[in-house]
Amino acid sequence: MQDDTLAARVLKGDRRAIARAMTLVENGEKDADKLLAVLGRKTGRAFILGITGPPGTGKSTLVDRLVSEYRKKGVNVGVIAVDPTSPITGGALLGDRVRMVQHTLDKGVFIRSLASRGWSGGLSGAVSEVIQILDAAGTEVILVETVGIGQSDIEIMNVAHAVMVVTMPGLGDDIQVSKGGLMEIGDIYVVNKSDLTGADAMVINLFGIVRGMKGRSPAVLKVSALNSQGIDVLFAAVEKVRTKFLSPEGQEMRLRSIKGIMMDLAKRRMVDAFEKRVNKHIPLLVDKVAEHRLSVEEAARKLAEA
Repeated sequence: MQDDTLAARVLKGDRRAIARAMTLVENGEKDADKLLAVLGRKTGRAFILGITGPPGTGKSTLVDRLVSEYRKKGVNVGVIAVDPTSPITGGALLGDRVRMVQHTLDKGVFIRSLASRGWSGGLSGAVSEVIQILDAAGTEVILVETVGIGQSDIEIMNVAHAVMVVTMPGLGDDIQVSKGGLMEIGDIYVVNKSDLTGADAMVINLFGIVRGMKGRSPAVLKVSALNSQGIDVLFAAVEKVRTKFLSPEGQEMRLRSIKGIMMDLAKRRMVDAFEKRVNKHIPLLVDKVAEHRLSVEEAARKLAEA
């Protein structure tokens, strides 16, 4: 299959071509860069919403509910679900089959699970590329659900136009939510599982934190995704942010996302190039450290200078 043919099919919204393109970039195949060079010039229309927060807060169920709401409006949706990595295969431990089963036959929804593969910030190394593929294919809304590693799960803010932070009662005191910068990145804060004890107190605490933000007024909502309670209000809050993105006022959001995706791609290319360059030096340096001829810090410095 020629790259220009694959790109043309992606641009037409061909689901098989989209899936093939995603596999190509996730596996780092040699033709991926040429494909993205074509598709990357056809992006910029999709609204990207990041969904982050600690594990167990019900992010996947909330994503499922948002997909349903968008499909009622006839909006095409892409879902990128970043999952933990299998230590055996390197693939995603959770996959499409256990997520959003009701949407799998809907041609207006494309769901892709990606392995985090140890990449920092709760994102997979291929998220930026997959976003570009879905965007170029004409997807109107892209929902990126991060792996949910809690305190360091904030990198999504660099590539998304807006971020929804999901929490729930029982995580600890109100400070728990603000750790790791989560309170600095959210446009919408959701207290899920609102039927649990402590939900109202958590909402009050969040309101108190949000009121202290200068120049920002994030929404704070209480929902129960499992019971579909408050989903209409949540959807309205997301649409309010998307409306801003679609207006001239959204230029700042678009530029921030472009910068984030560009930096993400550049950093990974630098890391890949560094690893290829220094691999041959590692065994000798390891031996020297083991023989106490070098400290770990000295070896690391030599590796950086190699």
